[in-house]
Amino acid sequence: MEAARRAVADDVPRLAQLAEQAVAEQAGERGGAVWAQRETRALPAEASLRAALDDPEQLVLAGTIDEVVVGYAVVGLECLRNGELLGVMSDLFVEPEARGVGVGEQLIEMALDWCHQRGCSGVDALALPGNRETKNFFETFGFTARALVVHRRLAAPAEENR
Repeated sequence: MEAARRAVADDVPRLAQLAEQAVAEQAGERGGAVWAQRETRALPAEASLRAALDDPEQLVLAGTIDEVVVGYAVVGLECLRNGELLGVMSDLFVEPEARGVGVGEQLIEMALDWCHQRGCSGVDALALPGNRETKNFFETFGFTARALVVHRRLAAPAEENR
């Protein structure tokens, strides 16, 4: 049975493994190289996940199938200049083998409910260009694009310069 619940300290090592899988899965995709260095949780992720767990302005969730953690999500609060609160989903990942059965849906619904309870005016999440599955997933929950980030590479990545 798929479910989502608040993560606990004992979940952190597993959530950190999932964070590494999330970055590895997307880093080679279009936009993924910069995303992996800028927008993702720094790896190794255990320390930042523990900090998020203790932060009242962040919610860390574990997605499960038969109580085995197969996904996770992290959403936090950001105060906008006009005083409104924005929910910012920094992490959302479900192992490929566990997708399509409702774990991601459970995670996002809990995150949206948490944001709604805190009076957020909206929630932001990020999908890489070309990742149509992620874009379509978010759209099923009413997400729409509100900005496009464009990028131009000026130099080859450091590893290509060696």
